[in-house]
This record gives sequence, C-alpha cells and structure tokens, in this order.
Amino acid sequence: MIFILLIALVSLSEYIGDSNFKLYARSGQLNHLGMGLVAYAVMISFLIKALSRSNLIYANGMWDGVSAVITTVLAFLLLGERLTSIQQWIGLAMIIGGIFALHTGKIPK
Repeated sequence: MIFILLIALVSLSEYIGDSNFKLYARSGQLNHLGMGLVAYAVMISFLIKALSRSNLIYANGMWDGVSAVITTVLAFLLLGERLTSIQQWIGLAMIIGGIFALHTGKIPK
C-alpha cells in the first residue's frame, strides 16, 4: 500500500511541476519555473523511495499510468482542459485497465 501511495505522490508532484512549467512557458514568470523545479525535485525523492520497494519495470509502468490519470483529472478540474474524441477517452480507459492489470499479484522486487 505504501508503494501505491508513493506512486501517487510521484504523479502528483509531476503534475504540479508540469502545470507550473506550462504557466512559466506562457507567462515567463520565474516563480512558476522555480515551483516547477522544486516539484520535480520532490518527485525524484518520492520516485527513489518507490524504487526501493519495487523493480524499475513495475514502478515505471505504474508511474506512467497513474500519472496519466492524475494529470488528466487535475487538468480537467483545475485547468479546464478536455479530451476531444472518443478515441482519447478509450485510450484513458485502457490506461486505467493497464494500471489494474499491472497491480495484479504481488509487487515485484
């Protein structure tokens, strides 16, 4: 359970970093660049902790999937961004299915 929490924190930190980098790219305000860099430093620390509890293949697969879902939900709620086609929604559903498939069985070391 701790591993899943760590992956969620990696993904949340990545979203905070990415959204701040987007704001920096559009506004040029250095505070957004700084927040993005700090968020990525935090993300790396959580990733290191997650990797101490699993192997790279599993951790990276879970991170990619969970990050896609968390980023999509937060971008939808906070930034007003939307997916624009049924194929994109199907792709998101497949990612969620992949997360569940990866999580079957015990976490590999």
